Amino acid sequence: MSSKISASFLVFVIIANLILDDLGVECRNKSYTPIVMYHGMGDTAYGSIDSIRKYLESKLRGVYVTSIQQGRNFEEDFLSSYFMNLNQQVEKACEIIQSDEKLKNGYNAIGFSQGGQILRGIAQRCPYPPMKQLISIGGQHQGVYGLPKCLGSFKICDFIREMLNFGVYTRFVQNNLVQAEYWHDPLQESLYKQNSVFLADINNEIHLNETYRNNLLKLEKLVLVYFLNDTIVQPKESGWFQFYLPGQSEKIYDLKDSPLYREDRIGLKRLDEQNKLFLLSTIGDHLQFSIDWFQKEIVEKFLAKIFI
Repeated sequence: MSSKISASFLVFVIIANLILDDLGVECRNKSYTPIVMYHGMGDTAYGSIDSIRKYLESKLRGVYVTSIQQGRNFEEDFLSSYFMNLNQQVEKACEIIQSDEKLKNGYNAIGFSQGGQILRGIAQRCPYPPMKQLISIGGQHQGVYGLPKCLGSFKICDFIREMLNFGVYTRFVQNNLVQAEYWHDPLQESLYKQNSVFLADINNEIHLNETYRNNLLKLEKLVLVYFLNDTIVQPKESGWFQFYLPGQSEKIYDLKDSPLYREDRIGLKRLDEQNKLFLLSTIGDHLQFSIDWFQKEIVEKFLAKIFI
């Protein structure tokens, strides 16, 4: 009797091992889409957002997460968030992404604050490898009009304000101050459109660049998050492509009432009609979100899908 039990148990163990081995091969052949992150003003690739990288790696086992660093070190990356022309940042970031073998089949992108519009610039100008999902957290996609709070040292912030007061739409300031490149003056719309070297261009507000629109339409999902109690982004609704009505700085138009949406200048309307546009908001000041919210609303809904 015992020999029969032993034989049966042996057969069970062999079959179980074969099944587990097959499952192991299947799991090894599955992976999460790699993630590229881009930091905001006054931060660095491996500064405060590095905790997000570590969290993603702990929750999405085996996922590859990288963060774009501009320059050779921490200091250069930090200064680039204030003084490196955004067009140059997009171009350099594209080179970094294209040279990363682990991103060759595509990636998801998470942009924090101004990193959101920088990554959108990459999506529109650098379609290979493909950006699959763009998640913008606290971005300024219609720009800002005001700098009530500045993330950085007092000296840097005072210098930025002096530059903005000097002439935000002068060639020198536009080419050398990041925050000027997405400064949007609703009282001087024509001046903004004529002189903005970055935001007006990627928003197709001057000339209609079909390539920009076609490339953004390649996204599987565009996720836009703004903070309900934001005291840094002015207006906070810029994270949803909403902004002040021209000629004043109080009333804010809805996304669907904007020329950008109605004329579908960069593809937002079509993405919305295809159920690829997601508008999220959360309580808290700028980039002040809970890890529970991030897990439930971002990780589980947009990043946790496994691909074979």
